[in-house]
Amino acid sequence: MTLYPQLIIEALEKVRYPGTGKNLVEAGMVADNIRIEGNKVSFSLITEKPNDPFIKSVVKAAETAILTYISPEVEIQGNISVKTKQDARPEPEKLLPGVKNIIAVASGKGGVGKSTVAANLAVSLAGMGFKTGLLDADIFGPSQPKMFHVEDAAPYLEKVGNRELIQPAENYGVKLLSIGFFVNKADAVLWRGSMAGNALKQLIGDANWGELDYFLIDLPPGTSDIHLTLVQTLAITGVLVVSTPQEVALADARKGISMFTGEKVNVPVLGLIENMAWFTPAELPENKYYIFGKEGGKRLAEELNIPLLGQIPLVQRICESGDTGAPVALDPDTVTGSAFRKLAENVVERVDYRRKHLSPTKRVETHK
Repeated sequence: MTLYPQLIIEALEKVRYPGTGKNLVEAGMVADNIRIEGNKVSFSLITEKPNDPFIKSVVKAAETAILTYISPEVEIQGNISVKTKQDARPEPEKLLPGVKNIIAVASGKGGVGKSTVAANLAVSLAGMGFKTGLLDADIFGPSQPKMFHVEDAAPYLEKVGNRELIQPAENYGVKLLSIGFFVNKADAVLWRGSMAGNALKQLIGDANWGELDYFLIDLPPGTSDIHLTLVQTLAITGVLVVSTPQEVALADARKGISMFTGEKVNVPVLGLIENMAWFTPAELPENKYYIFGKEGGKRLAEELNIPLLGQIPLVQRICESGDTGAPVALDPDTVTGSAFRKLAENVVERVDYRRKHLSPTKRVETHK
């Protein structure tokens, strides 16, 4: 028997809450914390009031629905906890209590260098003295292990307090976890969105990230339920959107920004990063060739009234460094290393500005 969160959701859609007549999912009573360990399933139901007169019968009905519509072998009895909405809302903030800033790195489409930017930004932040972590959430194409030269790392469990937590790999001062550590790197990852989301939650909540100034999340390209899962799981400080100057890439970047600023997600966009802004040959370091178009990212940033935080040139060494696992940001005195250091400085400045001058962003609650 293979269990995954969507099966649980579908079973709970069969259960109606007597107070409203809506099913549990429709009524927003199912918390986004479904955990599956073998045949054991656990999650929380959320009620409006601490003394809900219907909640005991609803919990029993939920257990019966899962055993009836999925399998009588599911271990569910006694594994459904109850929380009030007041108790449930702060949960994302508590998931990584030692992390000061959580920043997602996103792109509207693949192939724009999002993972390269995320890796070099993490290295630059670490080089500036910040405690930095990086989660490779690009679950269908994990590339960070190679970029950090830790492909053969085998993260292990270690007891921390009364819990066993995954110990992230570490290189260049950056703590790193990736689904790439746990799958055969020669095989494609064929997972439904709910399975991928559940795996990512474990890499976040069941890992020993410790105290961090910046926790970067390298998101999959495009827009998907994985993005929704992460913003519902974590209190994200803001998102960085990576694009090339090409109009096709900018159109997709615009859609990505729209998703993050939309009502259902509502995460601040810290700024836009224009990658492959121009081509500079090694033998002519002062020359700039705008092979993907000129300043498309700058125009989009101005149109959407968001900061352009950096323009990264297209240089052969960036590609080579990614393949060899030695990010160019390790040498901030080079043209490319300097570009990533300036980007990191701008990100820090932007985060500090938002904290000082803007009110906290309303966090999304669980959506169906």
